[in-house]
Amino acid sequence: MANHQSAIKRIRQSEARRVHNKYYAKTTRNAVRDLRAITDKEAASELLPKVTAMLDKLAKINVIHKNKASNLKSKLATHVNAL
Repeated sequence: MANHQSAIKRIRQSEARRVHNKYYAKTTRNAVRDLRAITDKEAASELLPKVTAMLDKLAKINVIHKNKASNLKSKLATHVNAL
């Protein structure tokens, strides 16, 4: 167990951030999954900018790597254009 006040606080902060990051990462993964499942081009085109923004925000705060966000956005855009 931590012996210093700063270490105890760091543990609290780390746990809070972990839960926060996990929530947003899971929400984004679900949005990506939903977008891939859509077969209607109009609905997919409407949802794509929202999912793209979610991925950009996760990459900005280093929850996911920026290259992973770029790869996902590229694949999703290709999927939507192919509909």
